[in-house]
This record gives sequence, structure tokens and C-alpha cells, in this order.
Amino acid sequence: MTQVEAHITGTVFKIETSVGAQVEPGDVLIIIESMKMEMPVEAPGAGRVSEIRVEEGQSVEEGETLVVLE
Repeated sequence: MTQVEAHITGTVFKIETSVGAQVEPGDVLIIIESMKMEMPVEAPGAGRVSEIRVEEGQSVEEGETLVVLE
């Protein structure tokens, strides 16, 4: 199990994946908006999305778990 965390504080702008999706390293999972810049959160490795713990428009803190991969 891999927990993918926010690398910055901001707002979830767009969720680019769904539960059950197979992802490869570097695939964009979520886009966070911070200070009018869009920052992609990428998969650190291959796996299947088992949980998405945030919603679009939600504020997130640096280090908060966004997605769980199996």
C-alpha cells in the first residue's frame, strides 16, 4: 500500500483518476491549485487506486494523504 500525499498546501483543483484505475509511475492523479498555479500530484509507482480521500474544491495541507495505491 502506498499513500500519495500532497506536496503543497492548496485546493484540489481536479481529480484525474478513479477508484479501481491502474496507474503507472508518473501518471497524474490529482491537480492541486496553490497561489494560482496548478501543481500535478503524480503516482510514485505502478498500482491500482484503492481510495481517493479528497474531493474537488477541498482544501488540503502539505503531507495530507490524497490517494491510496495498492
